[in-house]
Amino acid sequence: MTSLARTLVAFAIAASLPGCSDGFDDDVTRIAFIGSPDDIPGAGIRLAPAGQHIRSATAEGLVALNEIGEVVPAMAERWIVTDDGLSYIFRLRNSEWSDGTTITSQNAVQSIVRNIDQLQGTSLGVDLDIISDIRAMTGRVIEFRLKSPMPQFLQLIAQPELGLRKDGVGNGPMTIEQGEDSITLSVLPPERRGLPRREEWQEDFRQIEVVSVSAGSAAALFEAGEADAVFNGSLLNLALVETGPLSSGTLRLDGVFGLFGLRITNSSGFLDDAPLREAVAMGIDRDTLLQPFNLGGWVPTTRIVPAELPNTASAVTERWADMSFEERRAEAKRRVIAWRAQNLSVEATLSLSLPDSPGSDILFTELESDFDAIGIVLTRVGASERADLVLIDTLARYADKRWFLNQFNCTLDAGLCSPEADALVLDSMSETNPQLSAQLLAEAEQELLASQAYIPIGAPVRWSLIRGGVDGFVENSWGLHPLFPMASRPN
Repeated sequence: MTSLARTLVAFAIAASLPGCSDGFDDDVTRIAFIGSPDDIPGAGIRLAPAGQHIRSATAEGLVALNEIGEVVPAMAERWIVTDDGLSYIFRLRNSEWSDGTTITSQNAVQSIVRNIDQLQGTSLGVDLDIISDIRAMTGRVIEFRLKSPMPQFLQLIAQPELGLRKDGVGNGPMTIEQGEDSITLSVLPPERRGLPRREEWQEDFRQIEVVSVSAGSAAALFEAGEADAVFNGSLLNLALVETGPLSSGTLRLDGVFGLFGLRITNSSGFLDDAPLREAVAMGIDRDTLLQPFNLGGWVPTTRIVPAELPNTASAVTERWADMSFEERRAEAKRRVIAWRAQNLSVEATLSLSLPDSPGSDILFTELESDFDAIGIVLTRVGASERADLVLIDTLARYADKRWFLNQFNCTLDAGLCSPEADALVLDSMSETNPQLSAQLLAEAEQELLASQAYIPIGAPVRWSLIRGGVDGFVENSWGLHPLFPMASRPN
């Protein structure tokens, strides 16, 4: 457990609400994701959180993540890793596609390669560039060859988007039925899940009904007893839980890794020079920024890669460690004044894109005050409008520096980037010596920090509401909560 998760325990307990089973259906677990109804079908490859969870439930990959975020067998019943860490060899379990044809190494590889091809142009596609070759071997054996060792490779290929499908249909462990405004997931028979045939197995499971709605609607469904769980809560909608009339259930917080900060998408005008972009980063008071959210234990950062990332050593310390915040703010203000003097006193104005939510209002007010203190006028635009700054609030997929650095890869064309950092990451994938590879990634992080393309603020916040009677939910570092375990009836 990270220190963020540990320090949030007190907050989670304080936010616990009296348990109540009113409205709980023993035959159906009803889950509301915060998002959009468009997230439900999940037919493509770029999946929102609801789509990721549905894909995981209906189309297993070679491996999967369990309730606590650990890698477990799925379509592959076992695997070995060669001593050099460059080869992962998987043996598929003996099973069939939904149409009754046998799952072989050949058609499984076809599905995997198709998924990887479709992910080109996404950050997950950049992550998968670590793979040099995928081979179908005898019968049910598949080999992945890597360009360099990656201890987190199993977690990478456990991502929902890599679930095996044939003609768009996966192999469980659940099957999907599309409704008008929701989907219903039902557990497949044991023999379809690679287990021995068993009579009356249905008595052990519930169905799961999933909707994806706005944060306000999800909270209303939970309060009315029409949802047993709410997933994908974030900092920007946390205020709905703290101030809403919710009367049953418990607020659960994941101590997640990821990115929460401001991405710079415009390098003209005031943001043309890196020292001025740095001034913006220096002027944010991270220690007080989230105080209005009453989030005890949340830890701010000036880093891109978190210091507590598991199994990852980092030489990068917090930036400006030799300056107090007052000194940083004074230096930022001096740079803004100097820019205005060179530009005939033109006002320094920046725009920030934020979604429409109570938490966005709070966050904007705090940032507006910080920007004003260094002489910058901050304006707000909608989530889909062009802006100088865009809020990044996203969860890490695996515990590796590469994930954080790949979010800013220039091929994604999502804002300012560093070709020098990208080149170092690419070099690290060709370096089979783990120490030298780690050194290249550390240099890449330094290059990305120097480019001032991103203003780190801290870790993301993710919360869920869980009503009494829902089993199979555990907080974890990745914010993924498998739906299949929640279909089990309590013993």
